[in-house]
Amino acid sequence: MKRTIVGFLAVMGAALLATPAYAQEAAGGAAYSTVNWVALTAGFSMAIASAVCGLAQGRAVAAACEGVARNPGARPGIQFFLILGLVLIESLALYTFAIIFAVVAA
Repeated sequence: MKRTIVGFLAVMGAALLATPAYAQEAAGGAAYSTVNWVALTAGFSMAIASAVCGLAQGRAVAAACEGVARNPGARPGIQFFLILGLVLIESLALYTFAIIFAVVAA
């Protein structure tokens, strides 16, 4: 345990001492890359939001199918709450898309 703590502190110390190296100017006036990091991270965030929405919708539909299979008489209530849940889950992806569109287009 002590060895792990000492190793962690050594790594953190090295990381703190290395940070000034990242703050230096480019040697010889080299041009910086023109990568649009906002658009790149926006794409990743939309991919993550879509993946989470897909997983959540799949679980919601599976639970609704199981609920109807166990109690067919409760189908109207289950169907209402399933549709409401799917709408709320899908709104995550739509809100993410709207925020990304507003940030990238600005």
